[in-house]
Amino acid sequence: MVVASFLFGCMGMFVKLGAQYFSSAELVFYRSLFGLLVIFLIVWAQRLPLATPYWKMHLWRGVSGFAALMLFFYAIGSLPLATAITLNYTSPLFLALFTTLILRERPRLALIFAISLGFVGVALVLRPTLHQEQIVAGLMGLTSGFLAGIAYLNVKHLGQMGEPSFRVVFYFTLLCTVGGGVWMVAHTFHPITPTNFLLLLGLGLSATLAQLAMTHAYREGNILVVGSLAYSTVIFASLWGILLWGEVLSASGWLGILLIIVSGVTASRAVQRAK
Repeated sequence: MVVASFLFGCMGMFVKLGAQYFSSAELVFYRSLFGLLVIFLIVWAQRLPLATPYWKMHLWRGVSGFAALMLFFYAIGSLPLATAITLNYTSPLFLALFTTLILRERPRLALIFAISLGFVGVALVLRPTLHQEQIVAGLMGLTSGFLAGIAYLNVKHLGQMGEPSFRVVFYFTLLCTVGGGVWMVAHTFHPITPTNFLLLLGLGLSATLAQLAMTHAYREGNILVVGSLAYSTVIFASLWGILLWGEVLSASGWLGILLIIVSGVTASRAVQRAK
């Protein structure tokens, strides 16, 4: 999951660079299209089978994940970026709730504490704000976190059914490409140049590899530990901001990064003790 978080941080960097050339709808579509080409080449080169008896579960994972992505981009367009990201990162909190209500697992206080601590760290780094006229957009952002939690739970279920990571990512990317294409039809098309083509390629490649790593993490690992480690994306995104755009983190931001690291370590050790 740490590898996935680093790659998601790279993806965020490519999104920020590509935003000056493309709309959000175009970025979602190209992210999915280039990612689909990458995963298809991997499948074709290794002659991996794509047939599955669990197409309904793949469909539900794809729909929930794509809906979460659309709502997240809607929130980005209507809210301060930090607020939209913070609301989207409520997904591990919803995961903790789902493991209790749906998976019937007895919650471990150490894991719940670790996830909550990580979310506090995210809030300290991003320092979100929300005004009264932004309530609807805020609810959309919160819903994106809820649906992302459902999507990650579906990934765990598919892993328990024996579905390999490449197949889960392939069908998710395929559905996002179709859905993103329909969404993009309603927006203005911008030309692709050699320069921004490389940005789109980097976006699709980093997103696909991140999805593969994240899917493997949720498939093989403890779902709450993985959710806690997912907060490290904010750390890598912040480091990209410092390196490329000269952003400056406040003392509370560095405290937030420390809390995110402590959150991941606490969650990992809690599972090790339980084993």
